[in-house]
Amino acid sequence: MLTRIRNAQKSGHAEVFFPASKFKESIIKILMKKGFVNDMDKIEGKSFDTLKLFLKYEREENSSRLRPAINEIKRISKEGQRIYVDSKGIRKVKNGRGVLIVSTSQGVMSGEEARKKGVGGEIICEVW
Repeated sequence: MLTRIRNAQKSGHAEVFFPASKFKESIIKILMKKGFVNDMDKIEGKSFDTLKLFLKYEREENSSRLRPAINEIKRISKEGQRIYVDSKGIRKVKNGRGVLIVSTSQGVMSGEEARKKGVGGEIICEVW
């Protein structure tokens, strides 16, 4: 999912599609709350559901060009090497301009929320 978002934004697409799951939906809801994407639709299919994500672009200053709201989306914990942290080990991304997405025992949440609640977990990705 992260690679599809990255590639779609580099290509200038307005929307991107991928297979639906509750995990992906929770990540997208965090991105929507933090202002990195516009909206999400769930399209029900015969065999599986699909998520349609509407990407966000911002107009550059003194120019008519659009640039993606997501400068970088980077997977941290990978299949071969999982990265876990406690609540004290959750760091800020780009001095608070980005967001760290953490999978905790209380669900998927931003790093800021996890730090406030005092829970740690697996670091999924960072977005800025």
